[in-house]
Amino acid sequence: MPNLGAPELIIIAIVVIALFGWKRLPDMARSLGRSARVFKSEVDEMKKDGKSPSEAAQTTVAGDVVESDAQHRVTEAEAEARAAEARAKEAEARAAQARSEADRFRSDPSL
Repeated sequence: MPNLGAPELIIIAIVVIALFGWKRLPDMARSLGRSARVFKSEVDEMKKDGKSPSEAAQTTVAGDVVESDAQHRVTEAEAEARAAEARAKEAEARAAQARSEADRFRSDPSL
């Protein structure tokens, strides 16, 4: 395998930034880290397949169902979307009220 020096690494970094964009790189790195953790845990589980499961794996604990991080983000996004829709409806109602008041002022010169 050829030696990768500083100039080659800089060129590779510039190409990666040009292809994916500066703002997407942290998200991609985070996703890669999560994938590596999942892969590692799956490899560990495959190694344990021949062994007896631990006591923690055999017992269940009563409690709430914990949603995954992705599910949590989706529910948060849905809640934010509903709140934004409510704010937009309120703004439309205030705008309609302001238009009716403006029309009233235009039609009644004594005000």
